[in-house]
Amino acid sequence: MKKETIGMSINIFVEKISDDAVIPAYAHDGDAGMDLYSCSDLVIEPGQTVLVKTGLKMAIPKGYEVQVRPRSGISLNTPLRIPNAPGTIDSGYRGEICVIMENTSPIGSDKDGRILTLADKGNQKGTYKISKGDRVAQMVVASYAQAEFEFCSDVSSIGEDRNGGFGSTGV
Repeated sequence: MKKETIGMSINIFVEKISDDAVIPAYAHDGDAGMDLYSCSDLVIEPGQTVLVKTGLKMAIPKGYEVQVRPRSGISLNTPLRIPNAPGTIDSGYRGEICVIMENTSPIGSDKDGRILTLADKGNQKGTYKISKGDRVAQMVVASYAQAEFEFCSDVSSIGEDRNGGFGSTGV
């Protein structure tokens, strides 16, 4: 069966700076996101925020960004969060791609000494170990426009005002 092309296709050059790095790939035809993998082992204690290294650098074309987003299973099954989601990797960035990950477990919730992994279900609170090769986030490639701001004295005279504020559409 011929692979269907969805949207546009662009080239992103990738450099492995760790032998344990995994190059992102789409799992299924038509997917928007590709998994990002940890290239090292680390422990995230309750209340701690860490950088999870991927061992990858990328050259993203101008006009595009890479968004780093949570994986649904991690968000559902663990207290691990990506606090800046979606994180933006700009086209001019050439450093290592890392994922900011926070363990939102209450401090002291690891008193039994057990270390949990991403395979543990039930959103258990405590210390988590991220292992080399774990899928920790996903990345989505997106195009963007750059804005030019133009001063005006009254924005209400431009276009239509929907006459509503925050939460104006109800609950």
